[in-house]
This record gives sequence, C-alpha cells and structure tokens, in this order.
Amino acid sequence: MPKVEPFEKHTNQYEEWFQNNAFAYESELNAIRRLLPWGETSVEIGVGSGLFAAPLGITVGVEPSNAMAALARQRGINVVGGVAEALPFDDNRFDLALMVTTLCFLDDIEASFREVFRVIKPGGCFICGFVDRESFLGKIYEKYKDQNVFYRHATFFSIEEVIVHLQKTGFHDFSFTQTIFRALDEIRDIEPVKNGYGEGAFVVVRATKQ
Repeated sequence: MPKVEPFEKHTNQYEEWFQNNAFAYESELNAIRRLLPWGETSVEIGVGSGLFAAPLGITVGVEPSNAMAALARQRGINVVGGVAEALPFDDNRFDLALMVTTLCFLDDIEASFREVFRVIKPGGCFICGFVDRESFLGKIYEKYKDQNVFYRHATFFSIEEVIVHLQKTGFHDFSFTQTIFRALDEIRDIEPVKNGYGEGAFVVVRATKQ
C-alpha cells in the first residue's frame, strides 16, 4: 500500500519544511537542473505538491495522495492518481521521468524501476534525487525516523543499492550530482553542486534507457 497517510494528514507541515529550508530546497533543484536534459515529454513520479515539477518545467505528475495532488494542480501540474509500481501510462511515452525524494516511500523499488523503464522512450532518461542513506544526513534520518511523521515507515537506500537496482532494470550510462554538505540548521546560503557522489547528502543520478 502506498504510504500516503502522513501526506494526507500533514500537508501543511510538508510545505512548511521547504519554506523553512529554502536554501536546501534551491540547492536540490540546482543539482537536478545540472542533469536535466531537454525533452518534449516529461513526468514526475511521486510529484507531491509540485514543488519540484513546477520550477523544472514538468507538467505531468503521478501522485497517490489526494491532498498533495490538489496542491500540485494549483501549481499547474496535470496530476494523475497512481503509484510508481503501476504507472497509468502507455509504453515508451516520455522522454524524461523524474523521481525526487520518493524512493524511500516506494513499496517495491524493483517494480517501480521496471515501470519507469517501461514508460520512457528508448534513449530517454530517468533522473532520481534522494538522500543517500550512508551520508551524514541519511544516518540522522535513519536514526530518528520513528520521530518523523513522514519517515516513520520509510526505507532509505545507499547510492550503491540504487545503482544495482537501476542496472538490474536495464538502465545504463549513469551521471551523478550531489549537494547539501552541511547540517540543515547550518545552511545560510544555497549549497554548491558537485559532480559525483560520496560527499553530499542529496544525490541525483541520471540513467538512460537503452
């Protein structure tokens, strides 16, 4: 079952996190933008309230939470109800699929990646942004997740685990960016974006469908 209950009950708290951590949010957007290819058709899977899709120019989203979908629609996103494990789209529809901080809420990462692979056109890209479980922030989230209404039932992944799942699905040609190098309460400006991974807590991977 999709983990929608926290997002239905605590929608305002979700929005407030991005307001209170505006520099971190902008840093994550910048890390995604560096890997974002030009494409005619794109979709964000787990679009939430549209906070990433809207500024990145993505106009189609999939979201299981009605409350979050309503906010995304207010931001101009065409939201379709559904889950990553069973995407409501035809094969080979999109040039780009985006997934941001959604990995940890998936019921089945392998089924989700297979569905992403299915709906992307040959030569298209899958961009996935997530908090690396092995980073300083990932370890904090993991340690205290029982105290967080959103992360209580989350499953965090390391970069190596994500790469393995992408490879098993058939993706290849990986590129990485990273950001968030300080504790959130220490960030006073937009964080830099670096290529690669292993330093920053927020990692973005771009993979290509053969």
